[in-house]
Amino acid sequence: MNTIIKRTNVRYSILLFLFLATVFNYADRATLSVVAPIMSKELGFDPEALGLAFSVFGISYVVMQIPGGWLLDKYGSRLVYGAALIGWSIVTMFQGTIYLYASPLIVLVVLRLMMGAIEAPAFPANSRLSVQWFPNKERGFVTAVYQAAQYISLGIITPLMTIILHTLSWHYVFYYIGAIGVVLGIFWLIKVRDPLSHKEINQQEIEYIRDGGGEPELGSKKGPAKISFAQIKSVCVNRMMIGVYIGQFCVTSITWFFLTWFPTYLYQAKGMSILKVGFVASIPAIAGFIGGLLGGVVSDWLLTRGYSLTTARKFPVICGMLLSCVIVLANYTDSEVVVIAAMSVAFFAKGFGNLGWCVLSDTSPKEVLGIAGGVFNMCGNLASIVTPLVIGVILANTHSFDYAILYVGSMGLIGLFSYLFIVGSLERITLTPTTA
Repeated sequence: MNTIIKRTNVRYSILLFLFLATVFNYADRATLSVVAPIMSKELGFDPEALGLAFSVFGISYVVMQIPGGWLLDKYGSRLVYGAALIGWSIVTMFQGTIYLYASPLIVLVVLRLMMGAIEAPAFPANSRLSVQWFPNKERGFVTAVYQAAQYISLGIITPLMTIILHTLSWHYVFYYIGAIGVVLGIFWLIKVRDPLSHKEINQQEIEYIRDGGGEPELGSKKGPAKISFAQIKSVCVNRMMIGVYIGQFCVTSITWFFLTWFPTYLYQAKGMSILKVGFVASIPAIAGFIGGLLGGVVSDWLLTRGYSLTTARKFPVICGMLLSCVIVLANYTDSEVVVIAAMSVAFFAKGFGNLGWCVLSDTSPKEVLGIAGGVFNMCGNLASIVTPLVIGVILANTHSFDYAILYVGSMGLIGLFSYLFIVGSLERITLTPTTA
């Protein structure tokens, strides 16, 4: 009698590592925003200097996206991501020492540039691993889980950082969060493998991934196939992808307001204590976490119910973009409850519609997933440069957050327009063979 061998579920352990790595990816980014109100007073940073410190991370992060994607396609996600996690965590720890230098702002800018460059492969690696390890019907949920990590970071790690800030000093926020990242990076290098080289996976799970549209063989190839510049260009200028890039820029703009200026907004504009800021700021983050998971679940549910890939992926995005505009209500009330409610609804909506990485995994050519992810993340994270600087300039000239909130709210409308009128139908792009 033939015995039925039960399929392993090793892919969920990989998802756990993706989730944890992304939590500390965002935690390390957010350290500066948490300590900014106190650190800027101690070191004499004005709003424009602080905006510069926030935004330079995005400059190197954006510039290194395509090189980071190339590294992923050549050396694989395990090695590149693990080394990057350790590297950016060490740089985070060094940010706690800037007060020792004669020009702390210059040192901070250099360290933020370094951190942005080292973090560049993270999200393209998430996307690449999701294609290696998961079938299509699970990818919406997988994307939602690692995207939701940013909300967990804001909702749990941010209050932890404010307690450290309140109890010790701002230096220790950098020390402790960076040290945890180093330990996690070591565990990543020990535990994470590609599907075909993982000792605990069985053939049934590999076939389940492959039959469902995943690419378990992706990591076993020695370096990327030879891809011409013309083929890469054909992906970048594709109308569908341009629309997705615009949408991701808008989503990321909302994210970067919460990652950078939101604690300062609550502290300065709403007069909250720094300890209260830490806990109040976690409420929109929790809402974003719920929205992020729900968006992925709804998208996969629509797909399994027979709806097209276009409908299943675009419906949550469009709904989320539209609802995120409620953030502007914060300009028209002095009630802390209403302000936090508006921020929470906006962040819930942003999470619900944050399926850009899933769309990228579903539509990019499989031969260049790393590079395609790099281009996508580069376009989206232009917002990490623009948003902190724009808000810093607005504050310096108006001494008010009103126009800043209006700017953030307008991103929802622009993203909505892009997905409605530019993106069109979603389908996998096929590279045209190059002629000799």
